[in-house]
Amino acid sequence: MTETAELNTEHSRWILSACMLAMFMAAIEVTIVATAMPTIIAELGGFSQFGWVFSIYLLTQAVSVPLYGRLADMWGRKRLFFIGVSLFLIGSVLCGFAHTMTWLILFRAFQGLGAGAIMPLTSTIVADIYSPRERAHVQGWLSSVWGVAAIIGPLSGAWLVQHFNWSVIFWVNVPIGLFSMLLLARFLPAREHHKGATLNLTGSCWLMICVTALLVALLQADALGYWLLAFLLLALLAGWQLKQHEQRAEAPLFPLAIWRSRLILAGNAGNLIIGATMMGISAFLPTWIQGITGGTPLQAGSALAMMSIGWPLASTLSGRLMLITSYRFTAQLGALLLIAGSALLLLLRTDSSIMQAGLTAFVIGTGMGMTSTTFLVSVQNHAHYDIRGICTASIMFSRMLGSAIGTALMGAVLNFNLAQRLPQASDPMQQIMSHESRQSLSEATLHQWTGQIAASLHWVFVVALVIAMLTLWIAWLMPRQRPEAE
Repeated sequence: MTETAELNTEHSRWILSACMLAMFMAAIEVTIVATAMPTIIAELGGFSQFGWVFSIYLLTQAVSVPLYGRLADMWGRKRLFFIGVSLFLIGSVLCGFAHTMTWLILFRAFQGLGAGAIMPLTSTIVADIYSPRERAHVQGWLSSVWGVAAIIGPLSGAWLVQHFNWSVIFWVNVPIGLFSMLLLARFLPAREHHKGATLNLTGSCWLMICVTALLVALLQADALGYWLLAFLLLALLAGWQLKQHEQRAEAPLFPLAIWRSRLILAGNAGNLIIGATMMGISAFLPTWIQGITGGTPLQAGSALAMMSIGWPLASTLSGRLMLITSYRFTAQLGALLLIAGSALLLLLRTDSSIMQAGLTAFVIGTGMGMTSTTFLVSVQNHAHYDIRGICTASIMFSRMLGSAIGTALMGAVLNFNLAQRLPQASDPMQQIMSHESRQSLSEATLHQWTGQIAASLHWVFVVALVIAMLTLWIAWLMPRQRPEAE
């Protein structure tokens, strides 16, 4: 079902460099904006809208990912890459000119529409220009971009905000994006798109309604109240309509080959689990460090950065390991590392060191890097060129959806435990996270609250461990073959 080296080119290194630059631009956006948000809020106000700056970006990005993947198969990777990066850069420029939080949220939505093209298309372009044997190694290089961005983003964001206006953090993307587009315009050959192919507009609309309703319900569950049920019902209805329409459509939005392939389904399920497990550490390990141990934001960020360092290292290693063992062995080894790292979360105590937290994050990062790369490469090697774009996009979308589900599920577990353990306390998490409020608490109260919050977070880590265990079963679904056997 697969092809080898469908797009031979002597400029593969330049094309890979362009893809890495584009991915770096998208990766650093997350960390650099998070660092600058306190300064932005101080100038624009609107703290109550703080969460939407990130949620709307994730929402529009997730909704657009499958559409870009399908369009890339129809219209060509090069054209869609230019469209997506252009939207991202225009949104970045507009964000820097925002004068209220409302306008910033609106421009972030526009920016997210462009970001939805970058991750799936860079991975697809790289898969097109390298053979199945080479893809495993090259995807490790792409993953390394996230490790570099995790280190450079917070440091550069803090420096830029200190010495310049906060708008600059959005504008630094412009020269990077333009240079990436220039390289691809020069070195990436254009390929003919499918003659007569049309986009399934009805299916696309049902998909957007379903995904939007589901992500709004998950990301804003606390604020919606009873409206949560309405959004979940809308997502369910739209999902059912999408399924019915896809079964009758002459050109389904998701080709039937995706649903008929156990390997592609396993790759998507694996990334859904990885995305959910990732939130157990991304969202709640910094909370543990700052709230339970009284650490600083810098210490929390440093510990979390270890996950982003372990991810690309393991991703690169997995590329070599796949070549001498198999997809299944590499995925299972990564699953065991992910389970081990999640189990280490349960060993954290109120007096645990930052080094212990960083080691835990590193082990989890190695497990995620090894499993995610194996799932992605196996799907890309298995998929025909004509559907590789949508197959790659489905992998990225599954991880984003998993992150949203994981955040909602683990947040609900934490809130339930806090309500049971500290029923009389008014927002105890916020009070111990704030340095001023923490200092105002008596020693006895602080000791009691940290103990109960630590116990609540341990239940969150238990959920993360249970979810991580599912990756071992999904890894078993991988074939016992090496990339060169494709």
